[in-house]
Amino acid sequence: MNTIRILLVEDSSEDVLFFKRAAAKAGLRCSLEVVQNGQLAIDRLSAGPSPLPTHILLDLKMPLVSGLEVLAWIRSHPDVATLPVIILTSSQLSSDSSRANELGVDAFLVKPVSSKALLDIVREIAGRWNIPVEIA
Repeated sequence: MNTIRILLVEDSSEDVLFFKRAAAKAGLRCSLEVVQNGQLAIDRLSAGPSPLPTHILLDLKMPLVSGLEVLAWIRSHPDVATLPVIILTSSQLSSDSSRANELGVDAFLVKPVSSKALLDIVREIAGRWNIPVEIA
């Protein structure tokens, strides 16, 4: 079985912690790499020998390079253009969702306020993209 490698692009250390907790609670069997802004995501995806992530979870509102700019960059680079990109953001603006869809996002999910709802989202992501989970 291939190893699932998720690149989480998130500038909030608190949101990273919440996601890691939800992923652990859901039993996600994957490696999780975190970068804190869009420029670091582009740098990571441009890097040579290291294995590419298999999935990208992307926040929208970040310093240096926004999530929409990262998504546009991903879709314009053949080596990574087909990677599944899931936007996980606090933005509920229809303009953000519309632009993300125009750029070819695979899913646009709004960050929930409760840990239970985040756990449900993590399970949804796992189910939709066949990310293995440990059954307790």
